[in-house]
Amino acid sequence: MPHISLPVSIPGIRSLLTAYPETGRHLSAFAHQLMRGESSLNPAERELIAAKVSQVNQCKYCTHSHSQTARHLFPDEEKKIVEEVVFKHNNQVLSEKMQALIQIALAVQQSGLAVEQAHIDKAREAGADDQTIHDTVLISAAFCMFNRYVDGLATMTPDKPEAYELIGKRLAESGYINR
Repeated sequence: MPHISLPVSIPGIRSLLTAYPETGRHLSAFAHQLMRGESSLNPAERELIAAKVSQVNQCKYCTHSHSQTARHLFPDEEKKIVEEVVFKHNNQVLSEKMQALIQIALAVQQSGLAVEQAHIDKAREAGADDQTIHDTVLISAAFCMFNRYVDGLATMTPDKPEAYELIGKRLAESGYINR
């Protein structure tokens, strides 16, 4: 049961964006820019980072929504990466660059101060540029906020996997701007 009055038929963050449209408009635009705007990371990689951070934060709604979105965005031969990284904690299936970026994202998840120069150096050695490092840190920080927003207000979290399949498909196809 949500801690505040929300549309009960809408799960997760969408209920908050609907109930509070002025805030929702800005948060949606921010998320859309972050996850679909210009970046050296492709949308599937960004969704994978969001799902992993959400999983570590134990935000069921965001973990499953963004895992499904990543599955929709990765090519068929790479879809298994999502299960391995998010749920089996196996980063070895990733490129060296993505492994380093996941480590940066997880350091940010702990605390911005947990990011050390060694994290940055490892990412740079693997081919990450300033934009990639910036985007990784911002995705992780933003999803810590989104996770706490969703769980802090106890939004409705579906139990059925097919609900997340639909959410993931919608996000993959339409992005984050509420229409």
